[in-house]
Amino acid sequence: MSPTLPSPARPRWPYCGDGVSGGDRAGCIGRSKDPHGACLAHLIDRDRDTHLTGLAPGDDIDYRGTTFTAHLLDRLLGALTDPATQQPRFGAAKFGSAVFAGPARFASATFTGDAQFNSATFHSDAQFGSAVFTGDAWFSSAAFVGDARFGSAVFTGPARFASAVFTGDAQFNSARFHSDAWFGSAVFAGPTRFGSVVFTGDAQFGSATFSGPVQYDSAAFTGDAWFSLAVFTNDARFGSATFHSDARFRSAVFGRAVSFRSAVFERADELGPFVCAGTVVLSGARFNGPVTVSIAARRAACVRTRWVSTAALRLRHAEVDFTHAVFEYPLSIAAEQEPFSDEDGPLCEDRLAGTPGPRVRMMSLHGVDAAHLVLADLDLTRCLFTGTIHLDQIRLEGDCAFATVPRRRRLRPWRFTQRRTLAEEHHWRSRRPHPAPGWHQAPATTTRTGPAQLAPVYRALRKAFEDSKNEPDAADFYFGEMEMRRHDGARPRAERTLLTAYWALSGYGLRAARAALWLVAAMTATLFAMMLWGLPADHWKPETTAVIGGGQVRLPAEKPDPVNPGNALHERLTTQRFEKSLRVVVNSVIFRSSGQDLTTAGTYAEMTSRLTEPVLLGLAVLAVRGRVKR
Repeated sequence: MSPTLPSPARPRWPYCGDGVSGGDRAGCIGRSKDPHGACLAHLIDRDRDTHLTGLAPGDDIDYRGTTFTAHLLDRLLGALTDPATQQPRFGAAKFGSAVFAGPARFASATFTGDAQFNSATFHSDAQFGSAVFTGDAWFSSAAFVGDARFGSAVFTGPARFASAVFTGDAQFNSARFHSDAWFGSAVFAGPTRFGSVVFTGDAQFGSATFSGPVQYDSAAFTGDAWFSLAVFTNDARFGSATFHSDARFRSAVFGRAVSFRSAVFERADELGPFVCAGTVVLSGARFNGPVTVSIAARRAACVRTRWVSTAALRLRHAEVDFTHAVFEYPLSIAAEQEPFSDEDGPLCEDRLAGTPGPRVRMMSLHGVDAAHLVLADLDLTRCLFTGTIHLDQIRLEGDCAFATVPRRRRLRPWRFTQRRTLAEEHHWRSRRPHPAPGWHQAPATTTRTGPAQLAPVYRALRKAFEDSKNEPDAADFYFGEMEMRRHDGARPRAERTLLTAYWALSGYGLRAARAALWLVAAMTATLFAMMLWGLPADHWKPETTAVIGGGQVRLPAEKPDPVNPGNALHERLTTQRFEKSLRVVVNSVIFRSSGQDLTTAGTYAEMTSRLTEPVLLGLAVLAVRGRVKR
């Protein structure tokens, strides 16, 4: 027989006391059996046989503090076995502080009264599979050193496992809890399985600790599900679980990934806030009521997640995949700048050390209907927008950062103009022959897109900014739209040539400096053309002066054709000719004629300048207006 475990305190029930006489130590604390002074384990064989023979199925029993070997427990179960069912049947069963040295085989047993296993210790496997607890089931502070198997068990009354310790596997698959289930502050050191379990009442796992992998797949929570302050060291799975009421995960901590794949939240008004060091999987989940989701995690997968009512996602640190998410009412996704808080202060985010910061990075909106979507303070530098429906109706609030073109190269600073761009343009340009450095390559799983697909995306985002009265920021997306049209090989060559000229002259009417440089260049060319060939050699005088009969007579002179200068080119570059040429050029910029006599070449040069230079000036003014327009 295994040695008894002495207790530092004397129990409240009549106890055996075997092994110690006097003093403060109680010795064996097993409940003594009348009329004997010893517990079942310490009765002499004849008295033990008499006691067991007197038991009948359904009797109330009291073996608190008793140490059971496998053989002794089998004899007890045999005495309580119902001949009709061939299974043990207990009335009120008191095993508080009992010690089970061997396997505890209570599988398929029926407890018609309260079953009390408070502070019991199971040194080997505890087998309660398919057991039925009609009354209250008390396992508070129990210690399961071996595996605890409660698969398919039925708890009609409250099940209390508060502060219980499960050292081995804890298996509750397909169990049924028809009343409240209390696992608050319980410790699960090994794998924990609650697959397909049904909680009709409240399920209380507050402050519980799960060191091994946890599985609640297909579980049904009819009452409130409380996991506040729970700690999950390993993976946790709630796949296909159904939460009919509140799902409380406030201040929970997940050391690795947590999956709610295909879970259903019927009336949960909030999920979180909690911290996850890995990935939070909400893919395929369904939220049937208004909800606020507050998560600090490395990644959040919301692929094909469905929100039937209004929803707000408040995130920190996460990379969010929103591919094919479905929502019929307004939904907002915002990055929280400060850590989430509870009654004890800010949630600890030490497990998220190494992340770029609290900035939330949206990775994909592919397949999303963005008509009711609001994004606030998100990093969109790697977000995939291709395939998003009603993208022109999306609302971008706060500081939403987009990708930018590569930084200018030192040797060719004119190569790239800084502007906001889409991640897909980076991917497309990186695939082109001889791509410039700085364009990011696409992930291996990303669908390839080209200018034909990107032009409508840029157009829709431009309209979204314009509808929100943000004309300056809309300019970058207009630039991107025009770039995609210019590079789209399916468009007519004439259109692409026109767009190329528009880009070269003024950056599609958005680059004031470029248009101004072309204007200065055109004016300079016109100026030199006028000085060298445009101004006639001699200045025409409208009248001729002569002296006749001692008097001076002025006669009008016929205007001759302007004579091209014939002197050397450098001799034509005089201050007088520069002033006249400058007057012609300046007047040409504003569609005015200077009235200056010009040669044939000068006339055509002036006509050309009066056509091109005002256009360049208008493009420069248009670009400036685009950047300062309200």
